[in-house]
Amino acid sequence: MADAASRLRGILEQLLGAPFPVRVRTWDGSEAGPPEAPVLVVRNRRALRRLLFKPGELGLARAWVAGDLTIEGDLYTALDRLAGSVWERDEDTRTLPQSLRDPEFRSAVRRLLAMAGPPLPPAPPPEEVRRPRRGLHTKGSDKRAISHHYDVGNEFYEIVLGPSMVYSCAYWPAPPPEGTLEQAQHDKLDLVARKLALRPGQRLLDVGCGWGSMAIHAAREHGVSVVGITLSQEQAAYARKRIAEEGLTDRVEIRVQDYRDVADGPYDAISSIGMAEHVGSERYLEYTTVLHRLLKPGGRLLNHQIARRPHRDEESYRVDDFIDAYVFPDGELAPLGTTVTLLERAGFEVRDVESIREHYALTLRRWVANLEADWARAVALTGPGRARVWQLYMAASALAFERNRIGVNQVVAVRTPESGASGMPLRARVWGAPGPA
Repeated sequence: MADAASRLRGILEQLLGAPFPVRVRTWDGSEAGPPEAPVLVVRNRRALRRLLFKPGELGLARAWVAGDLTIEGDLYTALDRLAGSVWERDEDTRTLPQSLRDPEFRSAVRRLLAMAGPPLPPAPPPEEVRRPRRGLHTKGSDKRAISHHYDVGNEFYEIVLGPSMVYSCAYWPAPPPEGTLEQAQHDKLDLVARKLALRPGQRLLDVGCGWGSMAIHAAREHGVSVVGITLSQEQAAYARKRIAEEGLTDRVEIRVQDYRDVADGPYDAISSIGMAEHVGSERYLEYTTVLHRLLKPGGRLLNHQIARRPHRDEESYRVDDFIDAYVFPDGELAPLGTTVTLLERAGFEVRDVESIREHYALTLRRWVANLEADWARAVALTGPGRARVWQLYMAASALAFERNRIGVNQVVAVRTPESGASGMPLRARVWGAPGPA
């Protein structure tokens, strides 16, 4: 009788209708597949039951998070090869009911059922968010979603993000990409400040302020007063401690506050860095309208946001199963054109759009390296499941940015007054030098 690895590989190729792109090792120690390829390690039969009861991305994710599946060899190469054969098949027009009408497909499913053992669906890993899909993006649901993602321990984020504690795309020198993550994050924050033309005496609202890095940078290096808002209690506590240590408590206020509750405008400038992905399509016009109201006439908004590629049929868009269940509950990505349109509908004049897609791939690879270099401590802080969620999420995201499946853009928009005086330079890429702090 063939070993488990050879049998499983044969079944997978029958299901996919194509060669399986990586080597396979199964629980009996057997291996099959190209010897030079990364190895997909199937540690137990439970991994097969997860795939049977949740075919596609979510079943694979559950098996990965639970430790039923792992990869030996280069993680990026393995994920890149699997993406074309497995994950991207979820976007195929052929549905599971259509597949089940194929005798060869049905035969492979029966063989996989026999190999998987007793047909009991394993419970999802405890890291999976389980909640009804109704009532998205209320103040309460947004607060719960933000807490799930960010309130996992500041020490864990220190491992991943490094001393800068900036959880968004860094801005690397080019070419080639050199320097440290900390310097690249400093350069990104300064790029935002220069695009906003921050100068002493102004008021900045930092929406989704994270651990306070942009607020500190703006106050310390550009002399502005800052209000930073977040829904995460842990982020707010950490940011306030950093601000006190910097001696900036007279210039920076951190609030645990929903953007819909900010009522002390107008502000001279607003930064929204990695925040808009949490807002949701049904709330996005409300979001841009609130930001427009909070800006003084002539004030600038810098919106730094991940974008997906548009679908031919936008009604077919659905949130990625793994991201929604394990990483960003209720998060949504929008095409760049949609974002620009909704900013304009709110009354903004969009003046500049800069894509920094490649920069995010470089940033994510540094974060993965940070996590893997201190893996034992990360696991001790958050548990193995959570650490594996982050490893998979960041590595897969790096590949998505590299392959142009998603992008990230900085949009500069102005609340242009009726006079039409936008205050922008005639050459859009010549950003005004800020005054001394």
